[in-house]
Amino acid sequence: MTPTLPRLHWSTLGDDSLGQEHRWAHAWEVTVDRSAAPALPPSDTDLWAVSADGAEPPPSLVRAAAEVGALPIVLLRSPGAAPLAPGQLAAWSRLGSVRWETKGDDPPTPGLRPGAAPLPPLSASQTLQLGLVGLSPAMQDVVAKARAAAATKATVLLIGESGTGKEVVARAIHRMSAQASNPFVAVHCGAIPENLIESELFGYTRGAFTDARKDTPGKFQEADGGTLFLDEVSTMSTAAQVRLLRALQEREVQPLGGGGPVKVDVRVVAATNEDLWARVKEGKFREDLLYRLDVVPIHLPPLRARREEVPFLAQHFLNRKAREHGLYPKALHPSVDPQLMAHPWPGNVRQLENAIERAIVLSGRRPVLTREDFLFLGAEPGKPLEAAAGDALPMPEVPLEAPGPDTLALDLPPEGLDLNQVVSDVEKKLMLQSLAITRGNKKRAAELLGLKRTTFLEKMKRLDLEGVEEEAADGEA
Repeated sequence: MTPTLPRLHWSTLGDDSLGQEHRWAHAWEVTVDRSAAPALPPSDTDLWAVSADGAEPPPSLVRAAAEVGALPIVLLRSPGAAPLAPGQLAAWSRLGSVRWETKGDDPPTPGLRPGAAPLPPLSASQTLQLGLVGLSPAMQDVVAKARAAAATKATVLLIGESGTGKEVVARAIHRMSAQASNPFVAVHCGAIPENLIESELFGYTRGAFTDARKDTPGKFQEADGGTLFLDEVSTMSTAAQVRLLRALQEREVQPLGGGGPVKVDVRVVAATNEDLWARVKEGKFREDLLYRLDVVPIHLPPLRARREEVPFLAQHFLNRKAREHGLYPKALHPSVDPQLMAHPWPGNVRQLENAIERAIVLSGRRPVLTREDFLFLGAEPGKPLEAAAGDALPMPEVPLEAPGPDTLALDLPPEGLDLNQVVSDVEKKLMLQSLAITRGNKKRAAELLGLKRTTFLEKMKRLDLEGVEEEAADGEA
């Protein structure tokens, strides 16, 4: 039986292969992609060969390389090709696990290491630790692309409505990358006056302008070795766009006021809530800059498109905001979930976070937030709650507090009853309600019933409730 040959996929980037693939057939099973814009190699590829006579890898190649993880790449140079400048060599080397060989009759040697197995999906707790919830298919796609980008230094463009969590995704990419211990620097371009954006990003030398009393590094230099997040990149002036394009191309910045260029090693994650192609057509955004930014595009869905994640985000914010305000963590009554899921959330995740914070602050010492605490969602921003009176939602039928002696009405039947059984049934019902309200947290459920945790656990054992699953108290683990 003929042994199976390893598979070599060759992207020629439009160059003539000169039939070399036939001379390699004894060592490799070769497939050839002759297009100038290569696609991803087949999943069973053992080595990806790329013709590298060009000055720099095209954006389509950089985008494809960001998706292949640890697949070895061999960069093939023709014997008579012109030497590459150091910056061009660096651009090719950033593709991933690469090495260089001269194109010839001898077949490429095997890769540095075998292709990596597919990454196992992150658990819900792992994504929450990154500030994300990956329950919906749309967010699972976001998380998968973020992980692929984090394994490289490819430029990322985050696209989504305001409040969808673009900075959270940018920080998650940084935290998952090999540069996680290096700086993460965020710049909100829309909040910086147009005449200051260039000095903010690229720095300046003493005397560059009236108040420039000393040499000051820009955000690119602050983020050296790490990640620079540029939010609202569409608001940048034309002059700043030109400088940004150069920084991405040359991996260096030119401070205002003169002096030599400064080399920087920075991964750029840009974000926009606008259609950049429309801005290009309007003449307000450079097309060549868009190509440089749009290497790994990630589209963030609005919250209304992933309603199933609302309860988990709400619980996440509930615990975080309680800590920020020095309050004991509160619980959401289960009846609140459908109320929050039904809301359109035009302000997306940011609006949900603010709504949870408002409910916590205004609920006083009550340990459980109910639907009544969120009636303000029916009011227009800035208007009093009375404006939303017509939108009031019915209160849940489940009792929100343990019934007292006056509300627990029981009539003794003529034939009598088993008092111990009735007491056990009432205890069981109230304990189940407390666990539902606190989402399985036994310590907080015990406090709702005025019991010590040890007493609560003893009653659970006696009432055969030990199968009720306990969830993490902070909602993030």
